[in-house]
Amino acid sequence: MATMIFGMLASLDGYITGLEGGPQLPVPEAPLHRYFNRLMQDTRISVCGRKLYEVMRYWEEDQADWPDEAREFAPLWRATPKLVCSTTLREVGPNATLVSKDVVGTLKSLKSETDGVIDVGGAELAANLDGLGLIDEYHLYIHPVVLGGGKPFFADKTPNLRFLGQQILPQDVVLLRYAAA
Repeated sequence: MATMIFGMLASLDGYITGLEGGPQLPVPEAPLHRYFNRLMQDTRISVCGRKLYEVMRYWEEDQADWPDEAREFAPLWRATPKLVCSTTLREVGPNATLVSKDVVGTLKSLKSETDGVIDVGGAELAANLDGLGLIDEYHLYIHPVVLGGGKPFFADKTPNLRFLGQQILPQDVVLLRYAAA
């Protein structure tokens, strides 16, 4: 059975994006980006909602100005199967499957039939999955910035958590790992 992990960069005050026109999270520099590259390499399936999927489609085509770490990440992201949970999208790109009906049943089956890590992206999607007991771990990558508002890591619901550990990463990012209690 897979381990379903919701993990995202967040500010010290708990936001994954800032307010429109306001401060945002810093872009990962090479060492931190390479850390995320290794995570993507170990991810069996990536599950996301529409908004995050549309942002991540950036990685579908190489850009001439990309640094080496971005050139390393793009093929890893492309090779990872993606499940996109959306009722508004009508189609998705390469190596992606659109799930608009029976999302819960699909994800329960996926979790029981997969070995390794299933990465969950998107705060609203994670909140819905947590309410169903599908999220096994939360990985908060805390950036030492304060955004003062925006989209919170925990959308709408506050899960009961049990501390698993911490790790200091490049750019003074602290990984806090929690299990669903």
